[in-house]
Amino acid sequence: MYSYGRKKGKVMRMTYKSTRDSTLRLSAAQVISRGISQEGGLFVPESLPQVGSQLAKLAGLDYQALATELFRLFLTDFSEQEVADCVKQAYTAKKFNGEPVKLVNLSGVPGNCSLLELWHGPTCAFKDMALQILPHFLTTSLKKSVADKEAVILVATSGDTGKAALEGFRDVPGTRVIVFYPQNGVSPMQKRQMATQEGGNVAVCAIEGNFDDAQSAVKRIFTDSAMNRVLDDHGLMFSSANSINWGRLLPQIVYYFYAYFQLCAAGKAALGDTVNVAVPTGNFGNILAAYYAREMGLPVGRLLCASNLNRVLTDFIRTGVYDRRREFYATTSPSMDILISSNLERLLYALSGEDSHRLAGWMDQLSEEGCYDVGEDVRQKIQRLFFGGSCDNAGTARTIRETWETAGYLCDTHTAVAVDVYRQYVEETGDGSTPTIIASTASPYKFAADVLSALEPLTGGDEYENIARLEALTGMQAPEQLRQLKDKPVRFQTAIENAQTAEYVLRTLGVSGG
Repeated sequence: MYSYGRKKGKVMRMTYKSTRDSTLRLSAAQVISRGISQEGGLFVPESLPQVGSQLAKLAGLDYQALATELFRLFLTDFSEQEVADCVKQAYTAKKFNGEPVKLVNLSGVPGNCSLLELWHGPTCAFKDMALQILPHFLTTSLKKSVADKEAVILVATSGDTGKAALEGFRDVPGTRVIVFYPQNGVSPMQKRQMATQEGGNVAVCAIEGNFDDAQSAVKRIFTDSAMNRVLDDHGLMFSSANSINWGRLLPQIVYYFYAYFQLCAAGKAALGDTVNVAVPTGNFGNILAAYYAREMGLPVGRLLCASNLNRVLTDFIRTGVYDRRREFYATTSPSMDILISSNLERLLYALSGEDSHRLAGWMDQLSEEGCYDVGEDVRQKIQRLFFGGSCDNAGTARTIRETWETAGYLCDTHTAVAVDVYRQYVEETGDGSTPTIIASTASPYKFAADVLSALEPLTGGDEYENIARLEALTGMQAPEQLRQLKDKPVRFQTAIENAQTAEYVLRTLGVSGG
């Protein structure tokens, strides 16, 4: 047992508050069960544990032990055995083909970078790192906070979260899962993964519109008092598997610590050296986890926020103005096709001095006017921490091709965006020496057509013909998890208008809205 964050040998009690109501003080079990605060705010820790002085001790742990130690600091209403059991059940060698994450040196690319492969789990995307353990966090939390309720997990997905949530919560007692995705906003493989999902407690529905439409609809349902009363009358309650749920975000902190220690073990950095982190992101959750790791004492310098053609985050970092009033693009990196980045709210809460009134004003402006300006003080703080860059479809294809030709590494369309933004960072700042961890977020075979077309002209065919061609061209076999979907029956084909989401939820649950 380590001493960080503890008093007299015990973990110091951790409570949580809302970004829009700093007076709240809730336990981890309460915030994981609820997902989102009733007034629309996101839950954040009252304070972050400091572990910088304990890096040498943490560096010697394997992934499961490291996760256990870090989780104990945040889940102080869980017993040590409960935390250990959650980790043991989530991060098995069988589920993750060995160690959950892998750090790969990216030679042949200008600068000093390594790829953190986060996609060796059941659904071949980084969301598995959180969504394999969230069901265990949630069921443990429900027993502590609302033992008489069944959780209805509502999910809006831009592609990867949906399948990871469906797989993570499949047939988990006391839960039901309903996933909404944009009808024309996910890759063929992502759609197939969701449409063929097994499990008696799952449902999947496409909506007309984009991810922001799906996310806004789900948030409206969460904060609809009438809907919540209906569920309460039937022994149900809403919860979330999106990264608005603290239980989804917390597990993502761990792999940045692990990657840093792996970098040191490989001799690419010494313990205590500063590193940079580059993350392809749309909803800001994955890079926010890196920010939290930094605030806990991990030696991280700049956080490179990589956007695709929907560069709302890039523009925000560079100007301090968040403006969603722009054209929405469907890109070759669909999981990042987002104009309303929910998790940015947590960062702004921290950088504004936890001023929930000021934060709520910005969020109201975003909802009513489509934009807000955080002012010079917050803008300067953001720019000291973050570098913002974007990469369009042509740049993504070029980066996939160049990375394959120069480094012999095949990356997916989202990872390519981050690699290109890292290149931009080196060119703009001249900082090519600082070791940089680039988050690699999905298997290239989840986006086979776009990856293949970056290497040679497409000749037509479905996703499995493209997978076969990509395998033949590169000599790299697609993950078995994706290959076996070819002959699975399609279970879910429903598509609705955005305004029908609440009705669909009630119908799926078999309850009446009165």
